[in-house]
Amino acid sequence: MRPSGFEPVVAGLVSPRRAVPAHIELPPYALSGKPSPAPSGVEPSDHATIDAMRSAGSAARRVLRAVAAEIAPGVTSDHLDEVCHEACIAEGGYPSPLNYNGFPKSLCTSANEIICHGIPDDRQLRDGDIVNCDVTIYVGGVHGDHSETFLVGDVDETSQRLVEVTRESMYHGIAAVRPGAQVCDIGRAIQARAESEGYGVVREFVGHGIGQIFHRLPNIPHYFDPSARTELVEGMTFTVEPMITAGTPRAQLWPDGWTAMTADRSRTAQFEHTVLVTADGAELLTVTDDEPQPFLSASAASRPDPDAWPRQLHTAAVRTD
Repeated sequence: MRPSGFEPVVAGLVSPRRAVPAHIELPPYALSGKPSPAPSGVEPSDHATIDAMRSAGSAARRVLRAVAAEIAPGVTSDHLDEVCHEACIAEGGYPSPLNYNGFPKSLCTSANEIICHGIPDDRQLRDGDIVNCDVTIYVGGVHGDHSETFLVGDVDETSQRLVEVTRESMYHGIAAVRPGAQVCDIGRAIQARAESEGYGVVREFVGHGIGQIFHRLPNIPHYFDPSARTELVEGMTFTVEPMITAGTPRAQLWPDGWTAMTADRSRTAQFEHTVLVTADGAELLTVTDDEPQPFLSASAASRPDPDAWPRQLHTAAVRTD
């Protein structure tokens, strides 16, 4: 469950919070650290908000691409945070995690057994690590939320397979999205794919509605929850972001109040897209215009050919000389 020679991740030194230029539009919590109360109900987004979310989603994809290009052995997660921060500003946006409920950084970096919400610090990535980088950008009055798990250098085949199946599991969940379906259908599809390979599905953290507010209803469990009966309707926007584990899916929280790890220190991976429910299926909002949209039609196969899915972003080439 953990490759030989890899000790558990330990916290490093966290650098001071990065500054945001005065011309950048701030979300309501940026100064206070306290998010506005989320609406109690589930409402579809209007056309203007959806257009803004397409732009924010594409920006999130470009920011994550910039982060991915820096991932290599010896690079610190703090450096990745700096790249994310500057890329968000270059897009005219605010890095949504920064000071959200007091989170100290602009990016979440979760390596190996860290499930989610890892805080970037001075720890160097090691050859053979896997690391999830979770980007959210606030631009145009809305949030775009996107993450992938990357291979760092030469990664063992068992960890590679975990990452591959996690990515597939996310897309199986997205394939279940269409008007008239229920939230539980998403988790059912994800759980079926992950458990068919012997992996676990984390229960403590779920997807969420998103738009003008970072986190709102509906919650999107990544496992089959028979009580998750909210009907999907055209115009709803939310994240699908399964966390899949090589061992136990149970989570434990670090003393920092943010970093979640697997209880048995087994490796874990996560992928995430922001999704729009369309008239017939689902649109991926966190892609660029030149990437495929395989889930727009409900008549498409429930498990599309992986070649039709948007490709994983590339990390930096590892020097061999």
